[in-house]
Amino acid sequence: MNTRRCDPWRMSRRQLLGAATAGAVMPWLTPVAELLAREKTQPARSLILLWLAGGPSQLETFDPHPGTKIGGPTRAIPTRAPGVQIAAGLERTAEVMDQIALIRSVVSAEGDHERGTYMVKTGYRPDPTVKHPSIGAICCYALPEEVPGIGRTEIPRHVSILPAQWPGQGGDLGRQYDAFLVGDPAQGIPDIQPVVSQDRFRRRVEALQMLHRRFVAPRPVQARKVMHHQLLRRAVRMMSSEQLAAFDVEQEPGEVRQRYGNTPFGRGCLAARRLIEVGVRCVEVTLSGWDTHAENFEGHRKLLKILDPALSALIWDLKQRDLLQHTVVMCCGEFGRTPRINPLNGRDHWPHGFTIALAGGGIRPAVIGQTDPEGSRRVKDPQPVANVHATVLKVLGIDHTQEFLAPSGRPVRLCPGKPIKQLLA
Repeated sequence: MNTRRCDPWRMSRRQLLGAATAGAVMPWLTPVAELLAREKTQPARSLILLWLAGGPSQLETFDPHPGTKIGGPTRAIPTRAPGVQIAAGLERTAEVMDQIALIRSVVSAEGDHERGTYMVKTGYRPDPTVKHPSIGAICCYALPEEVPGIGRTEIPRHVSILPAQWPGQGGDLGRQYDAFLVGDPAQGIPDIQPVVSQDRFRRRVEALQMLHRRFVAPRPVQARKVMHHQLLRRAVRMMSSEQLAAFDVEQEPGEVRQRYGNTPFGRGCLAARRLIEVGVRCVEVTLSGWDTHAENFEGHRKLLKILDPALSALIWDLKQRDLLQHTVVMCCGEFGRTPRINPLNGRDHWPHGFTIALAGGGIRPAVIGQTDPEGSRRVKDPQPVANVHATVLKVLGIDHTQEFLAPSGRPVRLCPGKPIKQLLA
């Protein structure tokens, strides 16, 4: 039974409005109005990164060019956003397009999978002298462990579901910011339950703590660099935390699970929503298979059947739960695909103008930039990947110009880009 008292400062926006309408919180109308006004200006608190591994074609997703020599057989469909069209196969996403911003002119200097992944996840090109942190790691580094309205998170604050190549990493910020890797939520979290009795488990933990104390006693300086005891403490805390239930999507009603789609990716997106509800700062969910050098159109047709219900349900669900304002959803891959269709009916790597979709967090729905319908590298209003990162960090309340010291002593900015002003409400 839920015995939490009716506190206006802990109620959701929807609950507040409903209570105010019913006249139940008349004495609190002034603070409620102040709270709602403050909510509009408060930064977002979480990031959900939908990673389309392999490099999705912008022409078969968010930037179709039907009827042109580069468009292929892909059709465009209207959306809820006036004048904005996206590719056929994204019909459900079209219904929530009024919540989404499309940056159609993203440019990158990297056309290799590994290097492109590094760049889109960090905002930097690979550099042998620095290991740049991923954007999810930056969220966990720069945002406090205490989440307003939720409290301290007992499970990892950075989670990667269905990880592929180079999942979110802490880089030179430290391994403590690496993503916690899990597979299909339907399979549960492995190794979370002790295989021995609780008493024996307790004695094993005490023995490990004793060994740690003996190790660090004569080494007080080096002890600060040793993370064994921190990892042990976090692991034990996690194993007994009620927040682990956030991974269990089977607790959701059947109609909700069906809306996301009966796929590992769909379940991953549903788990992402559940995880940010308990204070996880960044959840990365991967959908692989977009490297369509051959049979590009058939490959995208199959993948859109997975992406479309999951992406649309996630945005709709966040909106219904008054969470979209507090959550940034970022959907992208490491680059786009060539306007030219190759002899295998496929498209190759193309970092010279592709799309990143953003939603939530107060980001203004809009379309930024334009690619050339003739297929050249010319794009209108080109946006480096780093500008997308700076925009996301801005709405999360993180100073993207902040620096940290790499182990070499070199100062490194969290992000070298500039926020895209048109997307800032």
